[in-house]
Amino acid sequence: MENLISLVNRLQKACTAIGDHGEDTALPTLWDALPSIAVVGGQSSGKSSVLESIVGKDFLPRGSGIVTRRPLVLQLQRIEEGREYAEFGHLPRKRFTDFAAVRKEIADETDRETGRTKQISSVPIYLSIHSPNVVNLTLIDLPGLTKVAVEGQPDSIVADIENMVRAFIEKPNCIILAISPANQDLATSDAIKISREVDPKGERTFGVLTKIDLMDKGTDAADILEGKSYKLQFPWIGVVNRSQADINKNVDMIAARRREREYFSSTPEYKHLAHRMGSEHLGKILSKHLEAVIKSRIPGLQSLINKTIIELETELSRLGKPIATDAGGKLYMIMEICRSFDGIFKEHLDGTRSGGDKVYYVFDNQLPAALKRLQFDKHLAMDNVRKLITEADGYQPHLIAPEQGYRRLIESSLITVKGPAEAAVDAVHAILKDLVHKSISETMASSSIFSFTAF
Repeated sequence: MENLISLVNRLQKACTAIGDHGEDTALPTLWDALPSIAVVGGQSSGKSSVLESIVGKDFLPRGSGIVTRRPLVLQLQRIEEGREYAEFGHLPRKRFTDFAAVRKEIADETDRETGRTKQISSVPIYLSIHSPNVVNLTLIDLPGLTKVAVEGQPDSIVADIENMVRAFIEKPNCIILAISPANQDLATSDAIKISREVDPKGERTFGVLTKIDLMDKGTDAADILEGKSYKLQFPWIGVVNRSQADINKNVDMIAARRREREYFSSTPEYKHLAHRMGSEHLGKILSKHLEAVIKSRIPGLQSLINKTIIELETELSRLGKPIATDAGGKLYMIMEICRSFDGIFKEHLDGTRSGGDKVYYVFDNQLPAALKRLQFDKHLAMDNVRKLITEADGYQPHLIAPEQGYRRLIESSLITVKGPAEAAVDAVHAILKDLVHKSISETMASSSIFSFTAF
């Protein structure tokens, strides 16, 4: 059975393919419904070191100022055997086995979106790491919170980063990993401050204390780690990251983790907590919790997906079949349009749609009324009929009235009714023209071809 976290990773990749980053859309966004873990912390809080410790690799760009300038969706996939490798969402067929190249590609892809500036962007970078040394886990590394803008950054950068971070962590399906340095007053922690704004009860926040080994002599973080102060629903986890000197000396992660375990197990203040401290425990507890959250959200995800499928199928039905490109297909399309027009026009005439009643009104009311106003009594008076017959006799009288007289009588009558008849024809012609235009519009409205090409 596929791991639930791996399944969510696949769904996130599918969201990426269709441009769903959790932004406002006409349809419900699947991205927002997928549980995720967002990593939040101030600059120099040790956020990058925590992520690298969980992964067990050096792969994140480092430097002064704001280094993380785009969200990094980090998908960890445990494999049973084989060489570990990394893949980027924007380079799906390229595998990276050199993690120094991964670091460079993160920086390069950031620059492609933001330019070689110190601007930030909310468009995520997707990175999946496959290794036998990781737990199944998905983390979103967000830009570090800062208090001042540095040279080359707009004055709004502080608020911009805070707004971006808040937009991620305020979603109810987002688990917050709040990174705070132990050698600073926790009351001033940027991560705790912003996480409490969106999660005041601490129901979806994991607290991580870094730099415990750098605290002032005579002080410790036992009260925080034991949950006696700054209590969250989940226990605080302490980590000991590599120092800058360790990084410069290329101290590997295996040695760093071993030293981290030794630190907690040998330090009197933390000895009783050692079993739930360290980056290894952090990765495992996050993986377990994320899987539990995903499992609890499955009914809601199924409902959202089914609802979205129905809405998309409705939209596809409205759009209709693809537009033909070959001659036979085009001819078929034209015939379909003509048949559709013919059917709609007939419906207007036979009463299914409006219009036919207007034609009937002309012949049943307008024309008879006009004919009644004509002076047929005078035209068909006996004296006038006798006169026409006499004139038709000529110099020789007939026993039976000649046909020519009748013809003259009929012709003169037709001349009389010509005006009203032509007026009726004009009226019906105008009605039919209007019905043709309506039928064309309705044919276009009902045909997916016209609605699609309108774009």
